[in-house]
Amino acid sequence: MEMNEKGKHRLFEWNKTWTMIVLTILLFISIVVAVSIGPVSIPFMETIYIFLSKLSIPVDMVFEDKHAIVITDIRLPRVLLAGLVGCALAISGVTMQGLFRNPLVEPGFIGISSGAAFGAVLAISLGLAAIHQAILPLVAFLGAIFAMALILLVWRVTNSNSIALLLLLGIGMNAFFSSFTNVLIASSSTEQELRGALLWLQGGLEGATWEQVKIVGPIILIGSIIICLFGRSLNVMLLGDEQAITSGVRLHLVRNSLLAIVALMTGAAVAVSGIISFVGLVVPHMLRLVIGADHRLLLPASMLTGAIFLIMMDLISRMILQPVTLQVGVVSAMVGAPIFIILILRSVRRV
Repeated sequence: MEMNEKGKHRLFEWNKTWTMIVLTILLFISIVVAVSIGPVSIPFMETIYIFLSKLSIPVDMVFEDKHAIVITDIRLPRVLLAGLVGCALAISGVTMQGLFRNPLVEPGFIGISSGAAFGAVLAISLGLAAIHQAILPLVAFLGAIFAMALILLVWRVTNSNSIALLLLLGIGMNAFFSSFTNVLIASSSTEQELRGALLWLQGGLEGATWEQVKIVGPIILIGSIIICLFGRSLNVMLLGDEQAITSGVRLHLVRNSLLAIVALMTGAAVAVSGIISFVGLVVPHMLRLVIGADHRLLLPASMLTGAIFLIMMDLISRMILQPVTLQVGVVSAMVGAPIFIILILRSVRRV
């Protein structure tokens, strides 16, 4: 029996190692492809050499300075921001699904996205977004955190530990903030305000800067790493609260910590990208079909797969209707919704 358990552990570690290696390689390839393709096409090998030169690694190839500027100053910040946002949304989706024991839950269901949307539209309506480019994402982030804090406060006041009640409160809070957002949009005084609000609500990465990458990068990466440490706890929590407590999981501490981290990460992601749907639903479902439901592997794999998915969606949004650029949130929904429906139908047939 002991040897059997050791064999299973070794097999799991082997699968985990190779899964992460393959996904890391795919992530690197997706970054190279995304920064190489555009109105100015740059050969893939030249892109790699430019990367190496920026890392102060000597290279023999001579490349054009204008290509280096296009990659490092224009495309790379947008691609990295897409990867970070995809990472945050995917791993937050997996975490929420584990906490609620429901594969159809994502962070947007508990009011985080709607709170951020209200903050962003409020900043646009008051003219604050025109003062400085950092104000809109800052107010959106504060809106997301406020919405999450309000939901948790109401949940605590009820003196209930029901996770289902928390989900219902989140749905109600979504409707609450969405109604005020719609009021602000309807009362827009100029066409520019209306257009800015609608574009933000559709989700986009236009105007991505290195400053945004530096601000949200540490929040998302550190938060993701911390969440990955709770893989075993989420596995046990799927068996029910009583089983988790008897297995030594500090249920309230783990649950509250994960909710806080998810709120922080999702708030940071939504603040710089707007509302992007289906990443937190589609990516976990696809991965469960391939690697299973063990959160010790599912969580880190979701980090990388979410980044790859949104980088590719952003590339499609930039190229599919050139010279017109679609919002990445629109493309994510167009691609993600059919995939999600197909996955649901497959799971129903298996049952």
